Amino acid sequence: MGNIHEKNFEAELQFHTSKSGGPGGQHVNKVNSKVELRFNITLSELLSKKEKAIIARKLKNKINGEGELILVSQEERSQFKNKKIVLERFYSILEEALKPKKERKKTKPTLASRIKRLENKKFKSEKKQNRRPPEL
Repeated sequence: MGNIHEKNFEAELQFHTSKSGGPGGQHVNKVNSKVELRFNITLSELLSKKEKAIIARKLKNKINGEGELILVSQEERSQFKNKKIVLERFYSILEEALKPKKERKKTKPTLASRIKRLENKKFKSEKKQNRRPPEL
């Protein structure tokens, strides 16, 4: 699957800007600093069918009905900084989604843990035996 940063998604990404809320005073009302990144997974030519399927499954909550992954950034007052943030987030989300799941290695309980479990079991059993009324 390779490194996601090596692929140049710039041509397949769409950026939309709009006015954002938050700090900035009067400046906020005049400048489009909020950046929205749209990436259509189904139409991507850089991703294989297998990669598209994995991304669609793992990021289904972040993908809209048209198959677009939408990310928004409005933390900074600068449009350039917001674009940089949203791009970094995009690459990290794709990288995380395409990271193969770690296989679980089956392990057996150690001898010490088995002995400890049996001793604990015996102790609880004796405790409950001692609660019973004496037999006559």
